[in-house]
Amino acid sequence: MTVAAPTLTLERKLLAEYDLVISLDEVGRGALAGPVAVGAAVMDATGARRRVPEGLRDSKLVTEKRRPDVAARAAAWVQASGVGWATAAEVDAVGVIHALGLAASRAIDAVVAQGASLNGALVILDGNYDYVSRVHAAPMQVRSVIKGDRDCASVSAASVIAKVARDTHMVELHNDHPSYRWNRNKGYASLEHRAAISAEGLSPFHRASWAIADAPSLF
Repeated sequence: MTVAAPTLTLERKLLAEYDLVISLDEVGRGALAGPVAVGAAVMDATGARRRVPEGLRDSKLVTEKRRPDVAARAAAWVQASGVGWATAAEVDAVGVIHALGLAASRAIDAVVAQGASLNGALVILDGNYDYVSRVHAAPMQVRSVIKGDRDCASVSAASVIAKVARDTHMVELHNDHPSYRWNRNKGYASLEHRAAISAEGLSPFHRASWAIADAPSLF
């Protein structure tokens, strides 16, 4: 089934009311190892008149081979972008939802450091739950958008930027922990990943608070 390309319909509507839209999407929520990451992509009214990059989709709909190119073009297309992180230790300490809020707050801080202002901005994030408002120190307006990563081009940009950044990080971690094959599974519950955990136990990058032994295989 062909999935329609994301558009800027919602962003253009929102930018009639707000100076900026800061779009967020997360990756790594369900992984057994590695950080959670949240991508941020900034769109203003001028940028919203530009054509959506060819091939931009929610990161899950872009092949691994094509993602780096799509992510690079998405980052060049938006007015600013960034990725915020929360470590596996933070997931263990505060839970995955609060950790997503930490990562989202850090992603917002990253685009603010590039010149984006929260005054007059609206933050939109994929899903149906606002995990960032209670965490970020500065007050801001936040709106959750169900299937935002599929339908809203700026959220798709945040999605693919975050996915490529996290995948790259997991490949780097693989070099020091090759038995878990994070270069292939990116920390998710593949059969080979679970077999390595059974054989060798947990690394410092695993989410030790999770019932990892009982996690269903995703591959």
